Amino acid sequence: MNRVVVTGMGIISPIGNDTETFWNSLTSGVCGVGLITRFDTTDYAVKVAAEVKDFDAKKYYATPAEIRHSDLVMQYAVAASDEAYKDSGITEENTDPTRLGVYIGSGIGGMNTFMEEYRNLINKGPGRVSPFFIPKLISNMPTGAVSIRLNAQGPTLPVVTACATSTNTIGEAYHAIKHGYADAILAGGTESTVNELSIAGFTNCKALSTSEDPDTASLPFDARRGGFVMGEGAAILVLEEYEHAKKRNAKIYAEVCGYGNTADAYHITAPHPEGLGAIRAIRLALEESNVKCAPEKIYFNAHGTGTSMNDKMETAAIKQVFGEDAYKLHISSTKSMTGHMLGATGAAEAMASVLAMKNGIVPPTIHYEEKDPECDLNYTPNEAVQAEIDFVMSTSLGFGGHNGCIAFKKAE
Repeated sequence: MNRVVVTGMGIISPIGNDTETFWNSLTSGVCGVGLITRFDTTDYAVKVAAEVKDFDAKKYYATPAEIRHSDLVMQYAVAASDEAYKDSGITEENTDPTRLGVYIGSGIGGMNTFMEEYRNLINKGPGRVSPFFIPKLISNMPTGAVSIRLNAQGPTLPVVTACATSTNTIGEAYHAIKHGYADAILAGGTESTVNELSIAGFTNCKALSTSEDPDTASLPFDARRGGFVMGEGAAILVLEEYEHAKKRNAKIYAEVCGYGNTADAYHITAPHPEGLGAIRAIRLALEESNVKCAPEKIYFNAHGTGTSMNDKMETAAIKQVFGEDAYKLHISSTKSMTGHMLGATGAAEAMASVLAMKNGIVPPTIHYEEKDPECDLNYTPNEAVQAEIDFVMSTSLGFGGHNGCIAFKKAE
């Protein structure tokens, strides 16, 4: 079996539109949550979201027409992929295009386009619906657009597993390279759903925080938590076969070493109350990793949405897997800063995990004040801590009962 390493990263997020800014914001405890600016929230119970700030599509597209013909969910993916690809140092000269793949998922796809073109249909008639409506809408198009842009002709696969989407894309890309189907794959996710319809839908299924204060809205593991905060953006990791990376003298951030993919088979939105699927996903990633590591040297980036059910279930699942060692782990939820980036969140949190190990700094769970007796682990409250980290894990748990867990270790 091939070894697989991370050689590039790129991100567009509510706390920074490049990897360096993202990491500095995480370690400084920057909160990306704010009042919604995309639409008038007067009639909405939800007033806040973690929006991407200062994004300029002109930096990544040659013409205004290209921008008009791509939904924001595609633009975020293109921007993050451009950074990751350049960061990796991959070129057509050192990597066979037929062995370069793209695995980028989106939980929802081009919902902004859907809303825009529906308005055109109702207000102007069917003849005014854009011929680019379908290419801008469909969930596979971020993958397609990036593969075209980079001439990536190898395994190319979008994944749609709600909140677990980009943990699954990374895991599936890892297995594809491990088993020899590609030399390198750009893997991650993208999402842009801070709009009227999405916010209304998530609000009415009782998923979102209704706090109007950005500092008391995204509260993972805190007793005051009342739902997640909608985030957005894109995050992309370049996964590469180790010998291929070594041959071209690539820098290596970490080695991918484990992946778990399971289903609760329980409920369309609620997690299994005993966390059975999450437990199996974590255990599968641990078993494949086969890493023997002191618990004090493990960082666990929790799904940590800030919903009552998820946080206590996930805490119980971690305890079930690690036993008493669970209390020695470094744990945090970076959603306290980024909000929940849906299809992009797994990849953003995988990046946070890899950078935590590389830099020896555990990002915090900010705005943590009131302890919940059912959530009693070390969630790295409020301040980043320095620690020697040798092994990291990141979980993502999605609507429909999807569970993903990805693991990384230091590259030898």
